[in-house]
Amino acid sequence: KKISDILEKSAPKPGVPKDLQDLLSQHFSARRSVIEIEELKLSDSCFLPANDLTHSFSSYLKEICPKWAKLRKNHKETKSVVILVICSSALRSLELIKSMTAFKGDCRVLKLFAKHIKIKEQMTMLEKGVFHIGVGTPGRIKALVEQDGLSLNSTKYMILDWNWRDQKLRRMMDIPEIKKETIDLLEMKIIKLCREGSVKLGLF
Repeated sequence: KKISDILEKSAPKPGVPKDLQDLLSQHFSARRSVIEIEELKLSDSCFLPANDLTHSFSSYLKEICPKWAKLRKNHKETKSVVILVICSSALRSLELIKSMTAFKGDCRVLKLFAKHIKIKEQMTMLEKGVFHIGVGTPGRIKALVEQDGLSLNSTKYMILDWNWRDQKLRRMMDIPEIKKETIDLLEMKIIKLCREGSVKLGLF
């Protein structure tokens, strides 16, 4: 079935934590033992309130992070961001950066995608400056974490651009490559940090 056929018959439903949990279970069930799968499970307490499709990006961020001014002020570490936003393309990253103006105040936002930006440039910027929000694609973010250019130790919120659809009506998790890279990134470090309680996941 085409996604467009399914959508014609029903209105899009906002993503909920169970959607991501089910996706991870399906992805790992074939190649992992029951014990390993247990270690990759996320409880509902790992999640922020989901977007009910009425929010703008700024209003959603204000709801999930009411103490932003304080967090922003206290963040002094290089090579890290407080909020990490994952989306399907460079273009979509730029849209989200534009649409968070009302929320972000005077904080610094870093573009974390591959289009027109070399990974070395991003690593240098992260090393030399303090950035509060990173917005980008899972492949580039994963590469930065692997190469020790981006540390997740200060990250408090990771937002997946879950509900947005591209021109072909695909969400980020409907695109095989993006889905795989996002799951790899989650498995690499994020799930562990969520289970320890230091990172909360949001589905926008």
